[in-house]
Amino acid sequence: MKEITQLLALLGNEKDLLLNHVCKTIPKDQIQVPAPSHIDTVFLPSNRNGQTVRSLTQLYQNGRLSNTGYISILPVDQGIEHTAGSSFSPNPIYFDPENIIKLAMEAGCNAVASTMGGMAMVSRKYAHKIPFVVKINHNELLTYPNKHDQIMFASVKDAWNMGAIAVGATVYFGSAESDRQIIEVANAFEEAHNLGMATILWCYARNNAFVKDGVDYNTAADITAQANYLGVSIQADIVKQKLPTNNGGFTAIKFAKTHPKMYTALTSDHPIDLCRYQVMNCFSGRIGMINSGGESKGETDLAEAIKTAVINKRAGGSGMIMGRKAFQRPFDEGVKLIHAVQEIYLSKEISIA
Repeated sequence: MKEITQLLALLGNEKDLLLNHVCKTIPKDQIQVPAPSHIDTVFLPSNRNGQTVRSLTQLYQNGRLSNTGYISILPVDQGIEHTAGSSFSPNPIYFDPENIIKLAMEAGCNAVASTMGGMAMVSRKYAHKIPFVVKINHNELLTYPNKHDQIMFASVKDAWNMGAIAVGATVYFGSAESDRQIIEVANAFEEAHNLGMATILWCYARNNAFVKDGVDYNTAADITAQANYLGVSIQADIVKQKLPTNNGGFTAIKFAKTHPKMYTALTSDHPIDLCRYQVMNCFSGRIGMINSGGESKGETDLAEAIKTAVINKRAGGSGMIMGRKAFQRPFDEGVKLIHAVQEIYLSKEISIA
């Protein structure tokens, strides 16, 4: 295990920029900062029933980040989303779903998120040992030409029957099919809550028209933040989002409604400020936002993961959901990488900006 000082050294020239920044856009006292009391503070006063609160408690109280208010989840749905061959060829042991569960357990993750079929194969052996999050919809890449759509692969009831404590789903906000996806997922989340399960939403913007003059605004702060707001509005208990790569998507593409303060008073060009705007759109942080780990690029994976974790934590985010960087490498190395990210959230040296 690397010391926290060694991990922070991986920030390189951005170390001072990221570790000493103070948010002057949205002050930290205006957001619900992750804490051990998160369940009692946020969900007990809500409409979530007792069983759902218990499921959320199981999620937040498992693994190395137990009782911190932060979450570390291993997501492996790429076999459908990106094709199994492209996802698992770097380490073929993960064609076997049992190894996915073993990685999450060995790494001390709060939960493991994967496909209905994969988790069903090992549910009786592991569902009582680590919280299961069943991903119920997917965008599969075998249909040609591919489109920005998420279709249901599983039912909430089947996920509940296998012992899962939560369901996960994706909505491609902004896509031509998003209206149907929103309705489907909203109904699924209502059913999940009625059954006492937690809900996690992958809040992704996806539209080819969001690319303007060579700039991809699918990950712009203003667009992704609005996706977050839509996600919490259909009662996601946790939101998964990509880090912002830019801002001003609405103004560049000239659609939707904006206010000048969105780009001045509430955000700046600093990566932590951009991420905080995402957090603010999750009901001021009442709903935890976890950032995705992104694709594996090899030697730079650890440094990139540490940077994402620092930005997320200092912005007021609730953790990371990292898959490919971990499972597309040897098992032991994947465990160490996840542990390194968890150290950022365990460290008292890294505060909310």
